[in-house]
Amino acid sequence: MDIIGFLKSQFICHLLISYIFIVSGLIINFIQLFTLVLWPFNKQLFRKVNCRLAYCISSQLVMLLEWWSGTTCTLYCDLQNYHKYGKENAIVILNHNFEIDFLCGWNFCERFGVLGSSKVLAKKQLAYVPIIGWMWYFLEMVFCKRKWEEDQKTIMQGLLNLRDYPENFWFLIHCEGTRFTEQKHQISMQVAEAKGLPKLKYHLLPRTKGFAVTVQCLRNVVSAVYDSTLNFRNNENPTLLGVLNGKKYHADLYVRRIPLEEVPEDEQECSNWLHKLYQEKDSFQEEYYRTGAYPGTPIVPPRRLWTLLNWLFWALLLLYPLFKLLINMINSGSSLTLASFAFVFIAASVGVRWMIGVTEINKGSTYGNHGNKGKLK
Repeated sequence: MDIIGFLKSQFICHLLISYIFIVSGLIINFIQLFTLVLWPFNKQLFRKVNCRLAYCISSQLVMLLEWWSGTTCTLYCDLQNYHKYGKENAIVILNHNFEIDFLCGWNFCERFGVLGSSKVLAKKQLAYVPIIGWMWYFLEMVFCKRKWEEDQKTIMQGLLNLRDYPENFWFLIHCEGTRFTEQKHQISMQVAEAKGLPKLKYHLLPRTKGFAVTVQCLRNVVSAVYDSTLNFRNNENPTLLGVLNGKKYHADLYVRRIPLEEVPEDEQECSNWLHKLYQEKDSFQEEYYRTGAYPGTPIVPPRRLWTLLNWLFWALLLLYPLFKLLINMINSGSSLTLASFAFVFIAASVGVRWMIGVTEINKGSTYGNHGNKGKLK
């Protein structure tokens, strides 16, 4: 291992990265709170300001993937549509098989300049999580409780609010509703058999209601659906901890642009269309495992410097007072001061490990497990 690789694997580096992310994130959340005064007078200015503030947070995580770990992402697509990416509103359908697939989705957004304005359909509990959740609140993310009877009106209103959004945005949606595990897959395929639907090998059965409502509310606002299928070479099993340790992964992302007018307006027809789409996604994965490549032309979109420059700005701003405080504490020689520092260090270590654990597949959502077996729709 070279010296740079060794440093990347050291926990003290992980703590410093986490410190920069947490402190800068809370500062930005605090600034976002004050932007609320803009809403009654200039809603569009409020939105534009919060897109830039949100970028300061989310781009730090993308920086870890792009610059810290050096993960490469090869895009397979039709070159005739390549020039449209980032220049139009789109609904992006992502598969949900890996611990860092959300990060690869953000990387896709960043390469085409829409990371700050990207939207997701997220569970309501995340709105109360500091930094990311609060950032999403100010970005007008669409939150749901995963109970359709309660969610339908809220989701529709949230989507309709985006119809006059001043920035180009991508609405990222995991139609499977939860991350793929073998247990969830078995249950999902039991539901497919009971409903007479074709079984899938590499995906869970998509939940169609949320997608149908998204298409209905954003029609005439969104130009296309980007069907995106992600995989990693050499059977890599990427994790956020691996990214933090500087491990390089090799992602392949197949994206095909489907004009929104090709998606049926009728809810049942839209549901059938989505099921057919997932059967095709399964065939793409089958081909990838067989040949090691997706259809389309491979291209690596260039990295943008903004993620790195943003992180360096916050690092320079926040590390100096931290090191000055540590030096003063050590020079004081006080046992109580040193004990307090040790306690904060241990608490920070536990906190960092907890945040990483949230993304781990074996600690993920139970949505789609046995208790939700009858709710797949």
